[in-house]
Amino acid sequence: MKKSTIIILALLIAITANAQFFNTPEELKYYTAEWEGARFPDGRPMVSDDVLERMKKVSIEEAWGILRSKGYHNQFEGNWKMIRDDQPIVGRALTAYYMPKRPEVMNRLTEKGHEEGRIGAMNSWPIDALTQGDVYVADCFGKVVDGTLIGDNLGNAIYTNSGNGVVFDGGSRDLEGLSEIEGFNAFVRDWDPSYLQEVMLMGINVPIRIGKATVFPGDVVLAKKTGVLFIPAHLAEEVVDRAEFIMTRDMFGHQMLKEGVYTPGQIDGRWTEEIKEAFLEWVKQNPEKSPMTKEALDDYLKDRTW
Repeated sequence: MKKSTIIILALLIAITANAQFFNTPEELKYYTAEWEGARFPDGRPMVSDDVLERMKKVSIEEAWGILRSKGYHNQFEGNWKMIRDDQPIVGRALTAYYMPKRPEVMNRLTEKGHEEGRIGAMNSWPIDALTQGDVYVADCFGKVVDGTLIGDNLGNAIYTNSGNGVVFDGGSRDLEGLSEIEGFNAFVRDWDPSYLQEVMLMGINVPIRIGKATVFPGDVVLAKKTGVLFIPAHLAEEVVDRAEFIMTRDMFGHQMLKEGVYTPGQIDGRWTEEIKEAFLEWVKQNPEKSPMTKEALDDYLKDRTW
């Protein structure tokens, strides 16, 4: 056997070994077994639209603190360029894993993809898999020059398929054209006029690394100008519930401090029963201010000490 053939076979074996735990929806279900809700046919957890909508009001700091308290210390990545820093991206992660090109491997991957019914260049394949509410999250190993995963044509296709934006550990091109897509946003490492080359797609809906963060398919993406947080699906509703409680508590506390009803020490310290009762009454009397209804708050506080 030729030495070059042995090298190619070794590479393909290594690639297969790296992905062997995530070849089927059943394997993804196994590794995300904490999620007990609905799933997409590809195995991704299907966090509800209601939770995604509520998540838009959650700050990175609130969600980050909750994840840290659960032992998740590697879910945040900062330092992004974006189209609009005042428009968050929230949705379910559809992941793509890119590597530097090897010609013989890329040829086989392209041939195999076309045989399976995939159309066009491989950087369009993850876009074809998007559904409404998804966020296209790609690990392109930080490549910017010649690492521009999309321009305005693919950006329009992404927004049509997902109604959402992208997070790329890589570059993008056509900033002006992408800016014209109303409702679309992109978090990328930088902008560059070059086009994508010397890159091959190694996986769709596999775990990826985005900087310091580990991202699983179906994670909830919370992207704001502070940075991007990837929230495991099984924790998404708890993050929203706790964040809404913190927001509600802070609104009450700020108003009480401004009005001089309580001192900073009373608000920042452990609340007395008197303050707790005042807080519950404030929520009841101010439904337009609070992120939580009185009923939702009562349900949240059930069996909790606070």
